[in-house]
Amino acid sequence: MNRSVTYHITEADASMQILDFLRSKGFSRHILSSMKAEKNAISLNGEKAGGRTLLKNHDILNILVPETGSTEHIIPVPMELSVLYEDEDILAVDKPAGMPVHPSMGNYENTLANGAAFYFESRNLFCPFRCINRLDRDTSGALILAKNPLSAAILSTQMKRREIRRTYLAVVKGIPPEKGKISAPIARLGDSVIQRCVDFDNGESAVTFYERLDTRNGHSLLELHLETGRTHQIRVHMGYLGYPLPADYLYCPDYSRFSRQPLHSVQIEFSHPITGKRLCFTAPVPPDMVQGFL
Repeated sequence: MNRSVTYHITEADASMQILDFLRSKGFSRHILSSMKAEKNAISLNGEKAGGRTLLKNHDILNILVPETGSTEHIIPVPMELSVLYEDEDILAVDKPAGMPVHPSMGNYENTLANGAAFYFESRNLFCPFRCINRLDRDTSGALILAKNPLSAAILSTQMKRREIRRTYLAVVKGIPPEKGKISAPIARLGDSVIQRCVDFDNGESAVTFYERLDTRNGHSLLELHLETGRTHQIRVHMGYLGYPLPADYLYCPDYSRFSRQPLHSVQIEFSHPITGKRLCFTAPVPPDMVQGFL
């Protein structure tokens, strides 16, 4: 959706050109280009201004960020969304297990994107689907959606800079050391489109930190933090150590205690893309993980 943002210029920002100031605030090249078509995209002290205009202390700068995304390929489908938080820039949700994030072959109307499209449409909001942190289909927990191009650009930069702290809970088979760091590069497994493996010759850098919280019935409950975000990173790394997640159809199809991989994005912490305020959202651990572990 279109987003209007107001900045109160301080002495620290005085003498900067407006374009340089906006770049410092996270405006991407694409967003700045899209603003050229808007007559009133830049307003300084109530009057139209250009990108090369110099800022002064106490100026009031108003920016209109136009929506450039599309929703035409995502079908709105009524479904219940568990909303953790919402404002005009972000929507935090608790994704259930078994729900894909994006539409794909065979999954055109059962994804989080479909549910979000209906959620926004029912509130008369035009918000293309922009998911900041992705989760596998059978992984549950906290996800952040950006509601406009600016919040998406800023949060994507935070992800690239590893400034978004993600905390996971997982149940694994066996009893690993009390805590540890796994630094093992991950690559595709052979010609597989889906499976991944540890590959020190061809893989991309991947780092996972874990701490054992409890043990029950030959299984361990772990808290994990990702320094990187490779596909299937936790599942591959824990299997590489010899402590796989059970009920993982790709890497450990043992369904004796769980019906799906017991992996949950329990907490996500990041800076709000516009206000800069530090936010932290927690998604309750789903009953199937609790019951399977106990």
